[in-house]
Amino acid sequence: MGQDLISPPGGGSEGGDGIIDIDLKSALEERYLAYALSTIMGRALPDVRDGLKPVHRRILHAMRVLKLDPNTGFKKCARIVGDVIGKFHPHGDQSVYDALVRLAQDFAQRYPLVDGQGNFGNIDGDNAAAYRYTEARMTEVSTLLLEGIDEDAVDFRLTYNEEDKEPIVLPGSFPNLLANGSSGIAVGMATNIPPHNAAELCEAAQHLIKFPNASVETLVEKYVQGPDFPTGGTIVEDKASIIETYKTGRGSFRLRAKWEKVDTGRGGYQIIITEIPYQVQKSRLIEKIAELLFNRKLPLLEDIRDESAEDVRIVLEPKSRSVDPEVLMESLFKVTDLENRFSMNMNVLSGGKVPKVMGLSEVLREWLEHRRDVLVRRSKFRLAQIDRRLEILGGLLIAYLNIDEVIRIIRFEDEPKQKLIVKFDLTELQVEAILNMRLRALAKLQEIEIRRENEELSKEKSQIEALLASEDAQWNVLSKDIGDIKKQFGKDTKLGARRTQFGDANEIDLEVVMQSMIEKEPITVVISEKGWIRGLKGHLADFTTFAFKEGDKLKTAFHADSHDKIILFTTSGKFFTIGGDKLPGGRGHGEPIRVIIDMENDADVVTAFKHDPKRKLLLVSRVGNGFVVPESEIIANTRKGKQVMNAKLPDEALLCAPVLEGHDSLAIVGENRKLLVFPVDQLPEMTRGKGVRLQKYKDGGTNDARSFAMSEGLNWQDSADRTFTKMKDELAEWIGERAQAGRMVPKGFPRNGKFGG
Repeated sequence: MGQDLISPPGGGSEGGDGIIDIDLKSALEERYLAYALSTIMGRALPDVRDGLKPVHRRILHAMRVLKLDPNTGFKKCARIVGDVIGKFHPHGDQSVYDALVRLAQDFAQRYPLVDGQGNFGNIDGDNAAAYRYTEARMTEVSTLLLEGIDEDAVDFRLTYNEEDKEPIVLPGSFPNLLANGSSGIAVGMATNIPPHNAAELCEAAQHLIKFPNASVETLVEKYVQGPDFPTGGTIVEDKASIIETYKTGRGSFRLRAKWEKVDTGRGGYQIIITEIPYQVQKSRLIEKIAELLFNRKLPLLEDIRDESAEDVRIVLEPKSRSVDPEVLMESLFKVTDLENRFSMNMNVLSGGKVPKVMGLSEVLREWLEHRRDVLVRRSKFRLAQIDRRLEILGGLLIAYLNIDEVIRIIRFEDEPKQKLIVKFDLTELQVEAILNMRLRALAKLQEIEIRRENEELSKEKSQIEALLASEDAQWNVLSKDIGDIKKQFGKDTKLGARRTQFGDANEIDLEVVMQSMIEKEPITVVISEKGWIRGLKGHLADFTTFAFKEGDKLKTAFHADSHDKIILFTTSGKFFTIGGDKLPGGRGHGEPIRVIIDMENDADVVTAFKHDPKRKLLLVSRVGNGFVVPESEIIANTRKGKQVMNAKLPDEALLCAPVLEGHDSLAIVGENRKLLVFPVDQLPEMTRGKGVRLQKYKDGGTNDARSFAMSEGLNWQDSADRTFTKMKDELAEWIGERAQAGRMVPKGFPRNGKFGG
């Protein structure tokens, strides 16, 4: 039984058993590199010159061999796929057919390269019919890509089995790379190029011919405005971002569905979506919106219907006529594929060999250089044909001038061919032409025709020689050819008209959009002493009926609604924000607060309330420090909360209370039962900090504090819920300056040292 031997890439030692030892690392590197290069060059990245990957190039070449021109009949796709995999592309038939189908889909290709007949799939994501049912032929765009391939325009190489030849690259008269775009994932790199408008690309290319050093800014501002997707849509991206993307070859474009508001009478309306973003499956998009609608994530939307036929028509019914259509669409753009981002990564094979990320001007220059190379090669090919024909015509003219002698030699000489060569100084080619000449060609009219052809060819030869001698002349010819393509696919034609438009994203308050996506309903927020939270439906009046776990009880409860932000303030001085719609439901006892937010283990909830951005809050720590903070500055955007009051152990945040409009005084009571009253304006307004000393203590710390309007007096409740009020003249002995010690509380003040209420 034989053994498989691994030959070492860099040498190795052979053991006595015939097995060669090699370095595994080197072997893997070599093999993986070979695989990576094969994937990059042979499968995933397009050639910058014709914009095609090998499979697409081979499909078009096979269709050309089958003579499937736009003006001929269709052939079964099974025949085309069979020729491709049998002669040029030894891969799976389904992968080749999938590539062929994509080239025919007008919603996938901006300028389809294949004209399909039959079911080639649709924008809903349905697959094409099997290749035995469908037929295809080339389009005008394909013929432009292949134009001149029989005139030595490009190099050919042997196919995989060396039985045939295939082109290395197509002549590419059409700017296919940017016009149709490309996408692919290789090994360690990828490409994603959006489609563009061919007329704009041609204009930019003509400008580059005149001004080779033209900047990307000029090309974008005057010619290539941005991508032109086959499914239309609206690009909402600022011009500076688009220019930067085309400069570097990397970036993204924000693409939205196109919509319009249609009045239905009596103040009602519908929204009609007529274009959706590129590569979005319509059926899946509608399913996603319907699912969000069912889960009550889109409270502004009543219903969605698909009324599409040949064109896209999606109907959206708002919840009521009072719903702002702009806000409704913004809410949909935020959570559905009615808006997406197309990431551009212009990674292509430069010269068909080197992977490189290129900018817009680089891609166009390489395409133009390729076009000039093709023009020169085709001109040289034509020149060789003219020289051959002129040589033949020259021999025929000599024969006409000496027709009698030529006839005599042919009739009576044993070796007329050699005799003619010697007699009239002719070449082998000329003699063959004379000997193959028919008798009817001896007519006088035929001689005149030959002289006319000789004259015309001589004139064409001098023109081609002048073209090959002048680079400027070559660029002029190319510019004219590109102008013809621009005219063929101009913006006034059905295929060439720009489909993707540009717009500005409406400046809608994101807060309004987020709120609009939450169904508004009243809730009662309940927090227990042991840190459990829940949101009960409705505004419940009797808080004594709430059930808690054994040993737990009510800490605080208040009314809010699902649109509100619920604010929690903890002893660590942090504020946490929870959306009213995110609270656990009323079943059971709710959930621990620590599951919802990242609260420190040694911290407890001081208080909770619904957010009012217009208010100001008084913050007081255990040792008697404090300050005022605007409530608009305390919102936390993450689970970790927002540190506002700096209070390190043994100090901790003790109190958070609103400073209402008109409150001009602050009353503070210490654990030593001393009361101090001073103006609120002696407190600083800060967004974060330790604060200033509010009351001076020898021992202990703060017990309670509240702001009030001096004109209305300071009130408190005793244990029997009786309210006591002290007016300004009655508070005279307790009124002082901030940071004083204060005096013992008045008679009747609650024993627990709290103001209550």
